[in-house]
Amino acid sequence: MKRIEEDIKKRSFHSVYLLYGEEDYLIRLYRDKIKKAVLDGADEMNYSYFYGNAIDLAEVKSIADTLPFFQEYRVIVLEDTRFFKTANDFSDYLAGMPDTTILVFTEKEVDKRNKLYKYVKKNGLAVELNAMSIEETRIFIGRKLKNNGKVIRESTVNYFLEQVDNSLLNIDNELEKLIAYTNGREEITREDVDSICSVLVTGQIFKLMDAVAGKKKQEAVKLYHDLLELKESPMSILRLLVRNFNILLQIKSLPPKLSKQQIAQTIGIPPFSVGKYQMQCKNFSTAQLKEMLTMCVETEYNFKRGNIKEQIGVELLLVEFMQAS
Repeated sequence: MKRIEEDIKKRSFHSVYLLYGEEDYLIRLYRDKIKKAVLDGADEMNYSYFYGNAIDLAEVKSIADTLPFFQEYRVIVLEDTRFFKTANDFSDYLAGMPDTTILVFTEKEVDKRNKLYKYVKKNGLAVELNAMSIEETRIFIGRKLKNNGKVIRESTVNYFLEQVDNSLLNIDNELEKLIAYTNGREEITREDVDSICSVLVTGQIFKLMDAVAGKKKQEAVKLYHDLLELKESPMSILRLLVRNFNILLQIKSLPPKLSKQQIAQTIGIPPFSVGKYQMQCKNFSTAQLKEMLTMCVETEYNFKRGNIKEQIGVELLLVEFMQAS
């Protein structure tokens, strides 16, 4: 991460970046930082986005070979391509790609024996972004609050972390709510955490998934609107659903004899929540979970492309879940 920050500060970019790992928040954060730095405040005329493993490589190469318009660089973001898990000759092209093009790959998993991975590792920058330690998370919280003119006691930080799910995405969402809630006041207190960082959000997601499993359309839509009333944005709800699906898939893949504590440590969730996830696993097959996860990714892609508004998009997605095989 420090090397990415140095590239941005010096405006001396690698031709290709690979961001991968478990922490979606950090991957998105550094993807967007690179994009913003490369475009340098200009519009998105020199920006292209591709998603999935069915990307037309000829189109990618054609865009990459095109000189940027009135700017120093153009940037191309490629997400979840699986190019780093399958055999391909894209690295042969990269060796001759124009210096004016910057590629940014974001992947959940990579095979470090893969030819393309080895090329990026040697000639670009490959960064693995996994879950932060508790101390790193505290620093993240302190820095974000300081940047927004807020202060918080260490005991309140510890209390806050006990109340919220420990993914950075969720922590960031909760901090945004705290910052807005305490507008006009500097210190964030334990009472503020109790007032705004309700555990109702996680509980509502569990109820929402139970309604989906029971194909209770009206109940699922009502729970969704309840979440909106709690000031959760449609995008944050979508990402919480994605996180829920990923946790369920991980639990299904683990050996059945593991203890709740072992499962919690392996997946990175609080031990007290393991039982709830295990119960919910019984409602969905692995195929259903994968299908619904794909639907979430496609919905987010449509948001980014402006094909559908976020609030109605998530509502339609919930209805589609109930039709998943």
